Amino acid sequence: MSTGCPPQSPSVAKTEVVVEGWCPLLAATFAYWDNILGPRVWHIWAPKGQGSMLLSDSEVTFLANHTLNGEILRSAESGAVDVKFFVLAEKGVIIVSLIFDGELKGDKNTCALSIILPQSELDFYLPLHSVCVERLKHTVRKGRIYMQKGYGIIALLTSEIVPIMELLSSMKTHSAPDEVDIKDTLLNDDDIGDSCHEDFLHKAVNSHLQTCGCSVVVGSNPDKVNKIVLTLCLFLTPAERKCSRLCRADGTFKYDTGLFVQGLLKDSTGSVVLPYRQVLSSPYPSTHIDVDINTVKQMPPCHEHTYHQRRYMRAELSALWKTTSEDEFSPEQLINIQESFTPDLNIFQDVMHKDTLVKSFIDEVFLLKPGLNLRSVYLSHFLLLLHRKALTLLRYIEDDTQKGKKPFRSLRNLKTDLDLTVEGDLNIIMAMAEKLRPGLHSFVFGKPFFTSVQERDILMNF
Repeated sequence: MSTGCPPQSPSVAKTEVVVEGWCPLLAATFAYWDNILGPRVWHIWAPKGQGSMLLSDSEVTFLANHTLNGEILRSAESGAVDVKFFVLAEKGVIIVSLIFDGELKGDKNTCALSIILPQSELDFYLPLHSVCVERLKHTVRKGRIYMQKGYGIIALLTSEIVPIMELLSSMKTHSAPDEVDIKDTLLNDDDIGDSCHEDFLHKAVNSHLQTCGCSVVVGSNPDKVNKIVLTLCLFLTPAERKCSRLCRADGTFKYDTGLFVQGLLKDSTGSVVLPYRQVLSSPYPSTHIDVDINTVKQMPPCHEHTYHQRRYMRAELSALWKTTSEDEFSPEQLINIQESFTPDLNIFQDVMHKDTLVKSFIDEVFLLKPGLNLRSVYLSHFLLLLHRKALTLLRYIEDDTQKGKKPFRSLRNLKTDLDLTVEGDLNIIMAMAEKLRPGLHSFVFGKPFFTSVQERDILMNF
């Protein structure tokens, strides 16, 4: 299957993937539209040893063909990737397909990369839909270049489909609960500082909110790591908690792009691998929390994160396009291949902006008696306050810019009018508003790119 052309025999090549635990994904397929034979399946990936839940190859082929039958008259822009979501109640499955154009045997063909799950897993899958789709989309972009150059695409697709299978399997067993009991978190301690240093908790929650609720918690003690994970999950919505994962006692989980909060155990050398590409590919910047040494670091704000992310992905595709052989390109060699792109590999920085919102909340919540419902109610009021401030900020900017028709030039007035003069408070509310209205950071801070240092200088002048 290393050649650029699909097999000519009626049989379909299949890869059986060994996944630890039960995988809710029944199969993944890569199919294409043959102008003579119609839809054909090129390759199937299926988890090994799933028992009666596995579909037969003929069933998988039928389902994969179903995704392409309606695409014969597809009219889309060059390079477009369409995402289709099928619920086939009569078959008891759901199919998520990425439809795109690619070159096979010198002809332009419509292709489909699909994942198939039982319909009973719909509620489990929906919160993770955007995580899976965004990861597959970039793989498809690289795959189109592979197909254009005549490289074998199966190994490339396997490199992303297998991790997605592993992600879904891990989320099935270690996903954070929809409703977090405050008794399982640091907010149930009798007094602030019982389980960790007072300033550490404040910094962790502050940075967690500044980075849109995305954090990576690392440490050598699984109980301690999971307690911090659950504490941070208190500040997420139930849907976001479904995209958060506890650490595993044996430490076999790797960093996964797109999760909100995830716990990772250190290896025998006392370190955790955070691949630069995966960290940068996340939709939001992240906070890095080390529970062993009580350190909190964070990535630059949303607009800077997005700038670096898109620049890196373009550089990756450009470097792939310039290769002359299939073996020449690897993600690790990207920086050497693309000399114009020199990212700062030390992307986690110290938390520079202090706040009053989180500090006041933590100081006050520990004045309430533990073991009762008082702290949970107080937390709900705090989150409601942040949400209302974020909505107010959005309305303020809408009115000031006539709903985006004019550039925003009233940052000083906004900070004063909304009582966000402290930089940390502004960052927290901006992060919450960013999730409600993606692209807000770029709009407020302008089209030109500012580094986080330049941005701090700008904020201090207002």
